[in-house]
Amino acid sequence: MERTGSSGHATTRWTNGYTESELDRAQRRFGLVFPPDLIALLRRRRPVEGYDWTDDRAIKRALEWPFESLRLSVEDGRMWWSEWGKWPSSARDREEKLREVISRAPKLIPLIAHRYLPEQPHEAGNPVFSIYGIDAIYYGANLNDYFEREFAGWNSKPWPAQIKYVPFWSELVERFAQDRNNS
Repeated sequence: MERTGSSGHATTRWTNGYTESELDRAQRRFGLVFPPDLIALLRRRRPVEGYDWTDDRAIKRALEWPFESLRLSVEDGRMWWSEWGKWPSSARDREEKLREVISRAPKLIPLIAHRYLPEQPHEAGNPVFSIYGIDAIYYGANLNDYFEREFAGWNSKPWPAQIKYVPFWSELVERFAQDRNNS
């Protein structure tokens, strides 16, 4: 797949995929199980702007981003859900509580920038999330939908009526949408 850059020249959006052993190593190294549609995609091709699963430092930072950006949202007072209990008085206690909450949520697999595919359920068709602190939205109803929107524009086509629910992350999207609509 190619696109035309501002200079009028074609720019590549995709490059060669990973080998099976590279993907197996990445999953083992980072304690992940890639959904089958992600494996199929990454075996065929990978986005040039996407994360390089052979770059351990970049992947570690990307894996920590959802927690770190939510931690900042907690610390600046924009996020604390009542079901987590009383607001802890220390930043360390708030961080521990958030880490506990996030540890129960499905792990997020980094795709491009702050776009993530949930690891669970371990099946094709999981939605793609854009996570930037509490600014959390669906960026695709599934992996194919996501890449179409990533390259053609977020609202380039109608959104489906139903998007698969993923514990915690879908709730974050719904609560952010409510907060945004109530402001």
